[in-house]
Formats: sequence, C-alpha cells, structure tokens
Amino acid sequence: MIRIDARELYQVLELTPPEQNILLVGKHGIGKSEMISHFYRQRQNLPVIPFFLGQMSDPGDLIGLLHKDETTGRSVFLPPYWWPDRDRPVVLFLDELNRARPEILQAVQDLTLNKTLAGKSLPPGSIVIAAVNGGEEYQLTELDPALVSRFNVYEFVPTVEDWLLWAAKQDIDSRVLTFIQQHPEYLDGDNPDADTAIATAGLIKTPDRRAWVKVADFLRNHKQDDPPLPPLNKGGVKKDAPPPPPLNKAGGELEDIHFKLIAGMVGTRASIAFRQSLANQRGLSPEQLLLQYSKHSKHLKDLEIQDFASLNERVLLWLNAGHCPENKADNARKNLLKYLQYLQKAKQQEAIAHFSSLVQGPKFSDAMGFVAESMDLIDFLSEYLEAIEV
Repeated sequence: MIRIDARELYQVLELTPPEQNILLVGKHGIGKSEMISHFYRQRQNLPVIPFFLGQMSDPGDLIGLLHKDETTGRSVFLPPYWWPDRDRPVVLFLDELNRARPEILQAVQDLTLNKTLAGKSLPPGSIVIAAVNGGEEYQLTELDPALVSRFNVYEFVPTVEDWLLWAAKQDIDSRVLTFIQQHPEYLDGDNPDADTAIATAGLIKTPDRRAWVKVADFLRNHKQDDPPLPPLNKGGVKKDAPPPPPLNKAGGELEDIHFKLIAGMVGTRASIAFRQSLANQRGLSPEQLLLQYSKHSKHLKDLEIQDFASLNERVLLWLNAGHCPENKADNARKNLLKYLQYLQKAKQQEAIAHFSSLVQGPKFSDAMGFVAESMDLIDFLSEYLEAIEV
C-alpha cells in the first residue's frame, strides 16, 4: 500500500480528478477528517458532507426514504436532507467505511461507481472520499474487493513534524509542543498502558494526536506566561538547582489530580512522562528570543546542544505558523541574526547546522520566506554553508 504524509495528502487531493474516488487507511485520531475538511472547504470552497457509516443503521439514512409519487403512482426515493443543489458539487466523506453494515455498503457501491444514489445523480464535479481504520485492534467489516477496486487506496501516515507544524498554527499550548518535540514516541503511542484493571476491561488507553489536543486545551486553564528559564549562577541561585515546578493559572503547582485528568486523556505512561518533562523543560520561548532578545539572551549560556536543537525547531514552528507580529518582524529578524551569531561565537556549530538544515526544508517554507526578507540573515547562512563546503 502506498504511504503518504500530510503534505503528500494535500497533493493527492489536489491532483486526483473528481471522477476518481479516494480511500484513506490509517489509525484513529491522526487527523484524516480534519485535513480533508480543511482542504476542500478552505482551498476548494466546496461543502464537505461527512457520514459516519458505522453509526448508520438503515440505508435510508444515506439514500433517503421511499415515497409514492401521486402523479405517476410509482414509488420514488425522496432526496435525503443532505442532498446538494442541482449545480453545486459537493464532497461526500464516508468515514468508518469498514464499520458499516452490509446493507449500507450496498448503497455505497452505486455511489462510488456512478456517483448516483437511488437513481439520483450527484452534481458534476462531486467527489467521494472514504476513510477506514486499519489494524487488528479494531472491530471491522471486511470490504468487498469489488468495492475496494473503485477507490485509489493510500495509507495515511502523517509524520511527527506534520503534527508539530499543524499544532503550531493552531497555537497549541507550548508545553505540549515541546514535549512531543522532545518525545515523539508519545504522539501515537502503541504501547499498552500498565493499568491492569483497565486492560482487563479491554480499555487500553494510549495517546493519539486528538488526545494531545485535549491536553493542550485543558492546560489553557493552567497557563504559564513563559516556560521556566534555566537557573543562573548569579543572584544566589545555584546553577544545579532544580527547575521550578509547572504552575497553574493561580500561580501554584499543577497537582496530582491534574495529571490524573491528563492520564485519562493519554494514558498513565504518557502522563507520567509529560509530568517529568514539565519539571525539566527549560530554555527560551520563541517570543523571548525573537522579540525580547536583549532581556533574555543571558540565559543562552546555560543551554546545551539538545536545548538549542529544541529552540531552533520551536522558533521555526513559530515563524512558519505566522505568529510573529508584522510590526515586529524586522526586529525579530535582527534578533534571529544575533542568536545565530551567538551560536557561532560560542562554537555551537552543530546548532547552526541544525537550524540551516531545518529552515531549508520544504515544510518550513513560510519560515524560510520570513528569513529571506533579511539579506543579513541570508548572507550569514550562505557564508556558513560555504565554509562547511570548503
């Protein structure tokens, strides 16, 4: 089966002719529905009509109900509630296709072959897309090979980077972003939870992308203004002092009950790892680095190479998402240059190489566009790359 990531999915949706159907295979909670809806509504200005076929108990939910035409005396199907206007194409998104009852799948057969339902044709240009969950852990209906043959089939496997880019644009809580950035294995957790009672009941809770959005939404009510900064040598604070605990909105620590709530969203193992991460997260935020460099740059000397790598990615995610205020963009570019010059002076060549590699990647094209507005930044990166080649 052909695998595609998020960027390739958009390209597939763009290039596939309307008369061809698409079937996406993937795990639950990875964003299939959201991406399809966003693409067609935002980029194509087409209405998207979702059907959760696993919840349908009768074909009438899809094709409409029988009705006697008083003029002809014949029975006809009334147009269902979702039936589109005559001249406006629509996107029909058939979710949970392999959870549908056999009689529902029979109705889908005609829809996928001829774009018709109960003798009524969809407007020209209408699109049919389906999604299924794949894996032995799901209770599924085996699909007829004749039905599968009517789809172009792709396995949708979005990368961690895909999610980070999306999450940054959605302004997902920075603590969740940093955790997934540093511990990507917890984004789509496959390891069963250690809770014996839960497992015995058949309710093994593991993290997924949808669940981390829930965590981020929950943390908005326990917001830190800035991530904790590394301890300093000055001011009587020991350099090896532990970082401050995560704070809630009232200025106190996040308590056990908060992490139990989070465990209910992502599972116990992920919640424990997330709690440990919050206690150890350090470094500057993109806003501190790019908008308040003179105030916070003194903390750079306490960072290690892995901290710079994390900071590089968070800065580019922030820029790529367009979070930098337009009236502060020039100052942000100057501060970004100061940061790179600091790395050069501090002989953090690996950190500069890491930043250069990321910013030139296709998924950070918007961030590269921001950087390209400064000839000083372009000259710095060009000279650095030329020095490496020599």
